[in-house]
Amino acid sequence: MAYELSGKVKLIQDPQTFNSGFTKREMVVIVEDGKYPQEINLEFVQDKVSLLDNLHVGQDVTVTFDIRGREYNGRYFNNLQAWKVETGNSVDSHMNQEQPAFDNNVPEVSFDDDIPF
Repeated sequence: MAYELSGKVKLIQDPQTFNSGFTKREMVVIVEDGKYPQEINLEFVQDKVSLLDNLHVGQDVTVTFDIRGREYNGRYFNNLQAWKVETGNSVDSHMNQEQPAFDNNVPEVSFDDDIPF
């Protein structure tokens, strides 16, 4: 199941590559949550590490992620594993695309049903 959060980038860590070849990179996003903003750590792994290359601190982002959980030595751990990032700019760019012209000569359609909705 995918989850989504929006906020401002607070921190982008350098990539970490382990002996096994596994690579990860973490980002912290500040999410406004009433009186106490939350600082949410998200993890990007393998080919998703490159999603952070063009981001910078202070940028507005919307991140899509999955929750991953595991047990290790009787303790349980959760990770927020991100796989999609949209910036405020990319969302705005969709809004600025040329829209088709509105045709004012479309006849008005009237429905005289007794349906209340």
